[in-house]
This record gives sequence, C-alpha cells and structure tokens, in this order.
Amino acid sequence: MEFNQTVTAAVFAVVFLVIAGGTLTSPMPQPLSIGITVGLLVFGLVTLFVGVKHGEYRASSR
Repeated sequence: MEFNQTVTAAVFAVVFLVIAGGTLTSPMPQPLSIGITVGLLVFGLVTLFVGVKHGEYRASSR
C-alpha cells in the first residue's frame, strides 16, 4: 500500500474516530471525555506530522 496524502488522512480519521468513539461512550463525565478526546487529537496530529517529516528525511537520505 502506498501512503499518499489521501490514504494517510483516511487512515488517521478512521483510527481517530474509533478511539474517540470509545472515549466518548465511556462512563466518564462528559467534560473529561471531551478533554481527553481533544488531547488525543492534538497528540495524533503532532505524531503524524513528525512521522511524515521523518519519512521524508529517510527517503531523501538514501
């Protein structure tokens, strides 16, 4: 599977929606669930950005 921008965004969205759905339907208080979900989104986007930049670096250094 070749990861281009569309495939990467789709995979990220599916994984995030599964995790967010589990977090939001848990028996935690609603404000806590929303805060955790936002934190997961920010962490996921930062991790995705760092991973893409690392992949670009690895691809260009060969």
